Amino acid sequence: MTTPYKLYGVEMSYYTGKIRPYLRWKQIPFEEIRSGQEVFSEVILPRVGWPVIPVIVTPDDETLQDTSDMIDYFEAKYPEPSVFPSTPKQSLAAKLLEVYGDEWLVIPAMHYRWNYNRDWAIENFGANMIPDASREEKMTEGEKRAKNFEGVVPFLGINEGTVPGIEKSYEGLLADLNAHFAKHDYLFGSRPSIGDYGLIGPLYAHNYRDPASGEIMKRLAPEVAKWVERTEFVPEPGKGNFLPDDEVPETLLPVLRRMMREQMPVLENTVRLYGEWAEQNDDREIPRAIGMHKFTVEGCTGERIVVPFNIWMLQKPYDDYHSLSGADKAVADDLLDAIGGTAFRELKIDRRVKRENFKLVRAD
Repeated sequence: MTTPYKLYGVEMSYYTGKIRPYLRWKQIPFEEIRSGQEVFSEVILPRVGWPVIPVIVTPDDETLQDTSDMIDYFEAKYPEPSVFPSTPKQSLAAKLLEVYGDEWLVIPAMHYRWNYNRDWAIENFGANMIPDASREEKMTEGEKRAKNFEGVVPFLGINEGTVPGIEKSYEGLLADLNAHFAKHDYLFGSRPSIGDYGLIGPLYAHNYRDPASGEIMKRLAPEVAKWVERTEFVPEPGKGNFLPDDEVPETLLPVLRRMMREQMPVLENTVRLYGEWAEQNDDREIPRAIGMHKFTVEGCTGERIVVPFNIWMLQKPYDDYHSLSGADKAVADDLLDAIGGTAFRELKIDRRVKRENFKLVRAD
């Protein structure tokens, strides 16, 4: 029997919810190990150096951290069937949607968890750490363990002034995705892509599983709930095809337009502010946040942290686009024109970042 990979995570974890269905669909043997206190102290901290999930330990005792790196690792090792479309428009759109899911949908995910599902989340944090304890003990432990996660909420720009825009945007996204999944099983046909895995983390682990937000999804967007279920639980592993002729369905364009309208200005400003930080600092390791900046969602403006890690994620579709030429570049430009992607097309990432020893560092 093939030795399985060990996936350390928990069911309510945003990014565990991304990598778990990928492993299932690729039919990669894995054992999921709930990450309680013992796992953090004996496995994750010694291997990674800081408390984070998910983490994968390979049969060769290699440590993988960050889901995008994990997927790149497995795609190199198990290349077929791939979750990366090979055609220019689908490839660019899929990688953009991974950035959108990983780095932007954290806003509605955290809003609904901590403003609609707080008691449930607290109890679940406690149950992950001390599963056999009483509810009272779980709640006490959960309050302690959840403090850092809940404390991030205002730094993501979630407050009384922005919540109306966040909820309007999220409900609009649900409506757009509901229309799309009424026609297609996945983003680009009958086979999941890296874009699907970008979206599934927040939309499963937070917005589907958490009870109050789960009710909202199932009521407003039943086709999205069905997509969540088939993506996460994988009734047909390894099956399906991307749409022919490099088609990006018309039903996906509103989702990509929303990304360009809401997230792209933040990404563009993050690139600029990181460049200024890099000019003024000699540190090789990059902080998780380098200040605050404004963002706007559905007419509501607030401030949120500047996250340089976003640049590392953005470099993937950026490099994809800038590798194109001739007819391939022309069709990618057509897509960008259709989604209001001028800012992405004109973006210049002069100061690049990379990951080294599980940390973000300067690439120059």
